[in-house]
Amino acid sequence: MTVKKIEEKVEEVKTEIKSESIGDKMEKKEEIVSEVKVVAPVEVKEERSAIAYIYSSQNNTMVHITDLAGNTISRVTGGMITKHSRLKSDPTIAMFIAKKAAERAKDLGITSLYVRMRAKTNSEGGIGSGAHAAVKSFDKEGFKVISVLDSTRVPRGGPKRKGGRRGRRV
Repeated sequence: MTVKKIEEKVEEVKTEIKSESIGDKMEKKEEIVSEVKVVAPVEVKEERSAIAYIYSSQNNTMVHITDLAGNTISRVTGGMITKHSRLKSDPTIAMFIAKKAAERAKDLGITSLYVRMRAKTNSEGGIGSGAHAAVKSFDKEGFKVISVLDSTRVPRGGPKRKGGRRGRRV
């Protein structure tokens, strides 16, 4: 309801009270109605969503934030943060990666994220240690994390692996 509509309703109530009451009752009811405070409606901030793709392997962590249509907002990797290649997959570096990607998204008014985590296909270790740290960092940055999904690809058959019948001899 707008402020104007609320004020109109208050006036209607005042006129009804005047017509119904007589004498002292009317004065008391007018006092009660005059104490009603009109509060302006609160503006609701528009929530803008985006998708954060986190690729985390044993060697690197990459964060790619897109809008819901798939247009890139920001893309940051471990190599952009540190010069040491052994640290690219480290959880501490992943926090900095997520923080840098989040700055750009905040500038464009993004308030909530759908998170898609992914690891290397057919990897033994699963998702790298940087993915969880990146998700926690997004939460600390003030984003509302709507959902977290593991979108790691799973091979189903496919071509024959190299190495021959007896496997690779080391």
